[in-house]
Amino acid sequence: MQLELPRIEDLGAGLVAVSPQTPDNSVSTAERMKLTFAVLSDTGNHVARQFGIVYVLPEELRPIFAGFGIDLPAANGDDTFELPIPATYVIDRERKIRMAFVDADYTQRVDPEVVISVLREIKDQE
Repeated sequence: MQLELPRIEDLGAGLVAVSPQTPDNSVSTAERMKLTFAVLSDTGNHVARQFGIVYVLPEELRPIFAGFGIDLPAANGDDTFELPIPATYVIDRERKIRMAFVDADYTQRVDPEVVISVLREIKDQE
């Protein structure tokens, strides 16, 4: 999606990522990945919970995450092992969700052209 950022901005929109990581860890991730868009911290998954997309990482997967060097309690600043299901939303200026893509399979992502199409529709309606 980052490659599409100029097209998104040309349509009057912005891209924001929301992470359950602590603010310091969110900044570190953004810097490490050289992201050019905002990464906001949703410590405690309060926003994700409002969208109904929070789940608890099963016990049997926790050692696998640890084996990859992922320390969720340290990254997220709590011991809940809660994560948001990956999701993409297009929200208009009136705070109405115009498009939602939610998939528990983190390898599945919305096609950026779908997002661009929805943004064009919104811009045409303004």
